[in-house]
Amino acid sequence: MKNALITGITGQDGSYLAELLLEKGYNVYGIMRRKSVVDYGNVEHIKDRIKFIYADMTDVISLMNAMKISKADEVYNLAAQSFVATSWEQPLATAEIDALGVTNMLEAIRMVNPKARFYQASTSEMFGLVQEVPQKETTPFYPRSPYGVAKVYGHWITKNYRESYGLFACCGILFNHESERRGLEFVTRKITDGVARIKCGLQDHIELGNMNAKRDWGHSQDYVKAMWLMLQQESPDDYVISTNETRTVREFVEIAFKHVGIDINWQGMGVDEIGVDATTGKTLVSINPTFFRPAEVELLLGDCTKAEKKLGWTRDVSFSELVQRMVDNDMKIISSETLKK
Repeated sequence: MKNALITGITGQDGSYLAELLLEKGYNVYGIMRRKSVVDYGNVEHIKDRIKFIYADMTDVISLMNAMKISKADEVYNLAAQSFVATSWEQPLATAEIDALGVTNMLEAIRMVNPKARFYQASTSEMFGLVQEVPQKETTPFYPRSPYGVAKVYGHWITKNYRESYGLFACCGILFNHESERRGLEFVTRKITDGVARIKCGLQDHIELGNMNAKRDWGHSQDYVKAMWLMLQQESPDDYVISTNETRTVREFVEIAFKHVGIDINWQGMGVDEIGVDATTGKTLVSINPTFFRPAEVELLLGDCTKAEKKLGWTRDVSFSELVQRMVDNDMKIISSETLKK
């Protein structure tokens, strides 16, 4: 049985990856930060099958200890301050975790078990002001947020340790991937939660930012399969993981509302744009300028040809199915909350 160590295990990706590895017979270890109240997050349902280790990405000694305890054959670094908007409010904390934290984990591997295989969660946000369309592994980076900048550091330090010390270290440049387990602060979950609440009569409308922003959206459950495949190859490499399709935030909103039987008509432009119920004329979507980024990323579109050919990776969940699954899940959550009241 292989041993796997996952940082960020309580998050969306960490939970799906833990499920996948447990299905494959791994011993799964997860790093958690020590808090006054233990929060297992998205792994609450499988917490008894995971061995948790208290450590912190800013403390290399604790990460070395985690490597010794877990005897990890594979390390998946999914820990990050991953909310882009927060990275402007907390740029130093974002750098500590998303940039220097990667170095700490690599150092722990190098010092304790340099034969362990390492996966670094890179991101399409590194492309930012895109230099070519679509974006692939060779596309130059141009990050447009402190989050993106920190992730570029994490990406390149991983490549540097691979080339300097011969570590089996891979970077997965994952484009936007969502799921029913996505946090409420993210725009996709904000939309599906808002749609469910509007449908149930608990909310009047949703306030959003840049409706024209285009993203390449997939499902997290598909993307964690790619993470595992990268560490099963004969040699380490970096891969773009995407759907090869791009959709606007506006399209995401339209599909979400349509799934609960509401058609949206759009009126106005820019910050004056509103989305109204095609039947009643009631305003269901409005624009709040405070949700615009200081430096916008207008378009992300990945080319995952390399991953498809070299890894044999494929995805199962379409964009429409992703949105519908998220809406259905939020409807269930709200119905359950209503019944408890």
